[in-house]
Amino acid sequence: MSDTPAPHPRPQPQPSLARQLDLPTIQALAAPEMDAMDALIRRRLASDVVLINQVAEYIIGAGGKRLRPMLLLLTAGALDHRGPDAHQLAAVVEFIHTATLLHDDVVDESDLRRGRSTANAVWGNAASVLVGDFLYSRSFQLMVELDQLEVMRILADTTNTIAEGEVLQLLHVRNPNTDEAAYLRVIERKTAVLFAAATRLGALQAGADVATCDAMHTYGLHLGYAFQIADDVLDYASDAETLGKNLGDDLAEGKATLPLIHAMQHSDAGVKAVLRHAIEHGDTDAMPQVLAAIESCGSLAYSRACAQQHASDAEAALSGLADNEYVAALRGLASYAVSRDH
Repeated sequence: MSDTPAPHPRPQPQPSLARQLDLPTIQALAAPEMDAMDALIRRRLASDVVLINQVAEYIIGAGGKRLRPMLLLLTAGALDHRGPDAHQLAAVVEFIHTATLLHDDVVDESDLRRGRSTANAVWGNAASVLVGDFLYSRSFQLMVELDQLEVMRILADTTNTIAEGEVLQLLHVRNPNTDEAAYLRVIERKTAVLFAAATRLGALQAGADVATCDAMHTYGLHLGYAFQIADDVLDYASDAETLGKNLGDDLAEGKATLPLIHAMQHSDAGVKAVLRHAIEHGDTDAMPQVLAAIESCGSLAYSRACAQQHASDAEAALSGLADNEYVAALRGLASYAVSRDH
């Protein structure tokens, strides 16, 4: 796919001197448009099947920062566009993301997300999968209503790529031979493509030219990489209360993410054997040895440098836009992606 990064980070750029907004200011700026989107979501979630309402409301009401729809609305705002069409597309993006969360938690057998029980832990796997399907199909209804072929093409390609990413990740579960390039292919499909779709769609709805739409796609793609790599770092560098999920969940699920992949590549044979066993068996009892290996190899620093490089690449993609509060917000999100603690 286009914009797929090299597996190793380039030398770190100097910190940006361009104006950035912090997260609370970004959220305040986006609040009117996000409120309009939320109102639309509430209306369009309604079903005469009670369980659908219960599960969907549980997930949508779980909080979270809703970065993906916010990115769409901020991108449209950066290009001086606001309105019901942007709200509807933002809702589509949020429905797609929420559906993937429901399916992810079933596949990963997760019981905690954002600090509370997952839907599958409350209602079971069958209900979670089927309500996820409902959200996907509801998102298709919303996008068809806009009657824009390019919008439908982008979202159809994106949802298909996300599904590929899910299967690709499944193939790498408990696979200690997963390398950095394979890891990046998974996170491109699972995470980065939806960020990129959100920012491209925001530009498209604003009537931007092809070069600007492409630049916003690049921004979203690199932001998605930065966000996911930083998220994977937190699984080895945070705590359960702050993180909102169980620390070491990635290891328990047999997922080799970048910190562990780097440690595997830079450990001696004895330590590598311990790490291989931990990945193959999801052995969280080996967490002290895993953390020691990650520390001794500088794997968290390496992974943070990778995330920072993608954040810098994301910000660089904004260079052709006229500066305004929304562009400063987009820069701020690039910084936030790699500085957050949860």
